[in-house]
Amino acid sequence: MTVHFIGAGPGDPDLITVKGRRLIESCPVCLYAGSLVPEAVVECAPEGALVLDTAPMHLDAIIEEIKKAHDAGRDVARVHSGDPSLYGAIAEQIRRLKALGIDYDITPGVSAYAAAAAALGQELTVPEICQTVILTRTAMQSSSMPEGEDLETLGKSGALLAIHLSVRNVREIQRKLIPLYGADCPVVVAYRVGWPDQMFIKGTLEDIQSKIRDEKITRTALIFVGPSLAEVDFRDSALYDSEFSHVLRVAEKKQKKSA
Repeated sequence: MTVHFIGAGPGDPDLITVKGRRLIESCPVCLYAGSLVPEAVVECAPEGALVLDTAPMHLDAIIEEIKKAHDAGRDVARVHSGDPSLYGAIAEQIRRLKALGIDYDITPGVSAYAAAAAALGQELTVPEICQTVILTRTAMQSSSMPEGEDLETLGKSGALLAIHLSVRNVREIQRKLIPLYGADCPVVVAYRVGWPDQMFIKGTLEDIQSKIRDEKITRTALIFVGPSLAEVDFRDSALYDSEFSHVLRVAEKKQKKSA
């Protein structure tokens, strides 16, 4: 018996991996986080499978269902949104499974930041503008941030910030990042990426809070902050530069010299 932690992607049922879908199709028990995973993702569970929405359940109740499945020798598809390695709350479940001697594995999924970039039609890392993406969040009623992971510290890098679980904390984001990025730094708020009602709000650090308020968005949003979000002039990547050599290609100029 194995518990399969499966990343379902950000919302679009077609963005789950082939492996993830096959596991759901094969497991007689499916526990899915219904607050963020559409029912359409788990409709492929086999006929007669036990399919439970864990959104209203606490950790002990979830583990109890897994123990029942374990005792019956039934594999479990434990379906989370996005990629379970990021804010997936699987660490505490894994700790319980290890204590109980229950096997598990993890199938990755499409993260919200990747799906958002795809929907926006742009690359997040732009040559000589931004080569680093930092995935983070801010502390509100949830657990506090570890020392050294506050926005003031991370913002000193100048990297593109992908700020999760923080759309109700935008004033604090503005206060901490405007001195580092400037009031006119581009911001994109990605709301319910991959769902039919997905929305992208574009603005700057100075005006994004009012735009979010106008749209009445209070949850399920990812906030991008960084200069690479703007339409900027940048050099082409060296990867496909005809004058750049790498292990799979000799630069054209070098070919001419050796001719």
